[in-house]
Amino acid sequence: MLLLLLGLMAGACLSSLVPEQEKDPQYWRDQAQRTLQHALKLQELNTHVAKNVILFLGDGMGVSTVTATRILKGQMHHKLGEDYQLEMDKFPHVALAKTYNTNAQVPDSAGTATAYLCGVKSNEGTLGVSAAVTRSQCNTTKGNEVTSILRWAKDAGKSVGIVTTTRVNHATPSAAYAHSADRDWYSDNEMPPEALAQGCKDIAYQLIHNIPDIEVIMGGGRKYMFPKNTTDVEYGDDEKARGTRLDGQFLTSVWKDKKPRNKNAHYVWNRMQLLELDLDRVDYLLGLFEPWDMTYELNRNNQTDPSLTEMVEVAIKILKKNPKGFFLLVEGGRIDHGHHEGKAKQALHEAVEMDRAIGLADSMTSQKDTLTVVTADHSHVFTFGGYTHRGNNIFGLAPMLSDTDKKPFTSILYGNGPGYKVMAGERENVSTVDYTHENYRAQSAVPLSYETHGGEDVAIFAKGPMAHLLHGVHEQNYIPHVMAYASCIGANKDHCKSTLSSAGLAPLPSVFSGLLTIFLLLSLLF
Repeated sequence: MLLLLLGLMAGACLSSLVPEQEKDPQYWRDQAQRTLQHALKLQELNTHVAKNVILFLGDGMGVSTVTATRILKGQMHHKLGEDYQLEMDKFPHVALAKTYNTNAQVPDSAGTATAYLCGVKSNEGTLGVSAAVTRSQCNTTKGNEVTSILRWAKDAGKSVGIVTTTRVNHATPSAAYAHSADRDWYSDNEMPPEALAQGCKDIAYQLIHNIPDIEVIMGGGRKYMFPKNTTDVEYGDDEKARGTRLDGQFLTSVWKDKKPRNKNAHYVWNRMQLLELDLDRVDYLLGLFEPWDMTYELNRNNQTDPSLTEMVEVAIKILKKNPKGFFLLVEGGRIDHGHHEGKAKQALHEAVEMDRAIGLADSMTSQKDTLTVVTADHSHVFTFGGYTHRGNNIFGLAPMLSDTDKKPFTSILYGNGPGYKVMAGERENVSTVDYTHENYRAQSAVPLSYETHGGEDVAIFAKGPMAHLLHGVHEQNYIPHVMAYASCIGANKDHCKSTLSSAGLAPLPSVFSGLLTIFLLLSLLF
């Protein structure tokens, strides 16, 4: 009888959560018709040339993470959450990407980065090289390097930038400029002697030397740029923050020395320095805000560390000064780290911050000439379920107990990871701990010190010129080919030769294009 009473009470509470307008069938019909009319307008495809391309990469942002982020962001705005719209939700074209590496069913961030930046699938753990390269074997690298869309954009005269919440020499950003048999070769200190003897260079060195005129570089990773045991400017004698380089180079100085004397190059290491810059007088910017990865958004120091949104705003203001346009890579990299640590609250707040940055970038650019793509490199074994009620706190409990141990469980769970806990031979009772704490590790089915990636497809959201080319289920390496085609850079530029294309109009079949060109010439003569 008690259980029946509780069930009736829960049902009444659930009914009261339903917004009044949703009880009217006409609400849903009108909503669907508005969506239909919007979909019909999308048939007028944007085939302009993309002057600018922005790629937002949510590291580890699988579909379940996107959905949970939507609910969280809605609840942060005092809504129920489920019907909220993320900025990426508003993108008109959506596709799926197959994320496997050439040698891995469940991928890593290096092989995937090579795919969506260089257009070539490769082995896990390798950066900017083909699948002919074996991880950690330096002597397999030569002749197997592949270039990225950042390089293609730079070769076309565009400005380019990299913004990340990880180290700037972490897997995702590194594939834009480096060619490395091992993603962990952050500095020469992390490289084996045989690799150094064979002539391979560390990733931080390649950041400065491979493409020396990258206009904007912002993120963490400061310690890999300084000689071993150099005291960090922020953390002083903290041993973990000290420089690591064995070659004795101060790469921040090398970076500045490589810039033309008539250009203004600025190196900053904290938020206040960044925000005080006169961006009209900045041609090149290197911002390294932590010795390692940047801090989680929930723990960010507002004096020393800028938010991802703030970094994106600065980057666009600098890059958009180029009349030829720009390519910008933005990584919400610590979504991935939060999941690996089993800290779902940290991961989802990182994703919310990346969505804010997407909205900011949208307000600073035009869909007419800017192709924006939002995707992920891979997913995680992250899920949420348990028949939770509408508006349930995304970090809250499921409305039921386990069938076996009769204990509660959170809606959010992991397939594996550090959240596996046994107390006195039984699963931990989560009602005895603060499961809404920012560092709470959600329970997992299998004990691991580090939660793993997931192998399912990830979403691609796209808007702007040629965004409709991202339309179905694609191999992940297809993405940079679309971005290059849209912006008329890289190898496939035949469609850009006509006068109409360069004017930002759709390429026409050659016969019609020729006739129209003749007509335009005659109109000029007469």
